[in-house]
Amino acid sequence: MRLAVLSDIHDHLEKLRRALERLRGCEALLFCGDLCAPFTLRALAEGFPGEIHAVRGNNDGDMLLMSQVAREIGRVTLYGVYGEVELGGRRIALVHYPRLAAGLAALGSYDLVCYGHDHKAHLEQVGRTLLLNPGEVMGWKGRCTVAVYETESGQAEILEI
Repeated sequence: MRLAVLSDIHDHLEKLRRALERLRGCEALLFCGDLCAPFTLRALAEGFPGEIHAVRGNNDGDMLLMSQVAREIGRVTLYGVYGEVELGGRRIALVHYPRLAAGLAALGSYDLVCYGHDHKAHLEQVGRTLLLNPGEVMGWKGRCTVAVYETESGQAEILEI
């Protein structure tokens, strides 16, 4: 199973559109926080046909409306600060913050831990766990990046958009 991993859109819809084009063929999407507005969640879901799992970031507003949008769409699961899901036989944790992600990876309980917040693409093996920050969609720090995780191989790749 191919999983798309994104973070830190910050309402940059044109860059989101380009990111989703790059991720065609992925079956599910993991989002690590900072959509920002509910309209960005709607755009994400309109551009990605599979199931979406998203955690809240520090810049996400109007969670009531985000919850309503997720409910309308029906294939979006919104978590709070922490999300856990099993996809393709892999245990996956989602958070926004790097320090939380590092702690979860150190537990060794997950195959993959994904995070965002610092806008820096990062890929590291921590024991049996792959620690992954897909970077930022918005391009604030210069690079617009996303990632793809293959559940069969347990490997990830960071992609420029």
